[in-house]
Amino acid sequence: MTNTPNTPPTPPNPPTPDPGWTATDTYLTDLLVPADEALTAALADSTAAGLPEIAVAPNQGKLLNLLARLQGARRILEIGTLGGYSTIWLARALPEDGRLITLEHDPRHAEVARANLARAGLADRVEVRTGPALDTLPLLAKEGAGPFDLVFVDADKVNNPHYVTWALELSRPGTLIVVDNVVRAGRVATEDPSDPAVTGTRAMFDLVAHEPRLDATAIQTVGTKGHDGLLLARVTS
Repeated sequence: MTNTPNTPPTPPNPPTPDPGWTATDTYLTDLLVPADEALTAALADSTAAGLPEIAVAPNQGKLLNLLARLQGARRILEIGTLGGYSTIWLARALPEDGRLITLEHDPRHAEVARANLARAGLADRVEVRTGPALDTLPLLAKEGAGPFDLVFVDADKVNNPHYVTWALELSRPGTLIVVDNVVRAGRVATEDPSDPAVTGTRAMFDLVAHEPRLDATAIQTVGTKGHDGLLLARVTS
């Protein structure tokens, strides 16, 4: 996740009780998500470059990969690149002629991501575009870059409703839209005008709930990333 427009970065979730969440994530990841040199190096280089340590967890990255493969995705849009960790997971699900466009506000983050993607052998199928996503998304529409088969939204939360609106604009019937970090350690259930991340996420949920072209659900997750969750929405028409 990364901050895409000119707004302060969304702070990480506050510490929460961990009754075995991290140990369970480690157990599951060790069994089902084997260590991978390119992914490990992507995280290490992102940390060395001073990027915030807010990439998706390994088992969540594998989930994105499986969703993209189940979707038969050939064109993927990612909003929020950070160091390219989730980008690698998604791009690996593409066929050789597939294409992924990922949007990153911070040029320094984009530079790290490009290096990580090149080391993973994915530079030929991934384009990292730099600049505020709300500036880049209209350009994608103008270029006819869509429709995308899968859109992954993992950027600043205050603009979540705008990102979902653009995801819908750049989609087709059958497109899968995934939005990360939508539970906010449970704070999303209570209106809090002082927290723009919660306000933006609640506005996104309201939009999705009243959008007849979307069929959606959301689930809570616990693990190394604390108490959070994700939204999955299928474009129906």
